Amino acid sequence: MTLSLVVRDGERFGIVVSSSSPAVAARVAHLEPGVGAAASQNVTDPTLGTSLLAGLAEHGDARRALTDVTGAARSARTIEYRQLTVVGRSGAGFAYSGRGTLGTYASATADGAAAAGNMLAGEHIPQVLLDAYATATGELEERLFAALRAAVEAGGEEGPLRSAGLAVVADVDWRVTDLRVDWADEPVDRLAELLDVWLPQRDDYVRRGLDPATAPSYGVPGDM
Repeated sequence: MTLSLVVRDGERFGIVVSSSSPAVAARVAHLEPGVGAAASQNVTDPTLGTSLLAGLAEHGDARRALTDVTGAARSARTIEYRQLTVVGRSGAGFAYSGRGTLGTYASATADGAAAAGNMLAGEHIPQVLLDAYATATGELEERLFAALRAAVEAGGEEGPLRSAGLAVVADVDWRVTDLRVDWADEPVDRLAELLDVWLPQRDDYVRRGLDPATAPSYGVPGDM
């Protein structure tokens, strides 16, 4: 039901995700500037994503954060239904898939990246995400989207996609990009359209947040 990729890119962290379920990015994507990125999916428990980030904020060790979260939750036996990925400020990404993960599932990790999915068309899909991201060019958002597109074209999930999202944090205390398609027949195509609109304006909106007196305006009435 869900396919995701979390990455570190210098000082930035990002995630791209798609699913057959509605509003996937609202539940799966977890990012904190200067700390890391995590995904909590498959019978999703969003609190596990926030716990992964809390661990990273405390000690910066992605492997330890994942081990602590899965170990603490194991006593409740719900952890076997979860699929988690995490990247921190340095080192490799890490992934966990419980025995109750749905359908065909798999994960793949690399330095600064982790991909995972469930209800997949094949176990190769997470590696497709990593490989496509590694060879893509452009802004971080564009590379994340290229990875998602490649994974979908390689088979993606077993069923039709209905939602998708892409988010990035950088050197300010909010998401510099936070795009969501919560329900659509072609959410990946819709996400591409949103990215085309958003990306040329992204940095201007950051400047508006930091220094509105000198930031550029598009002259739209009521523009924030």
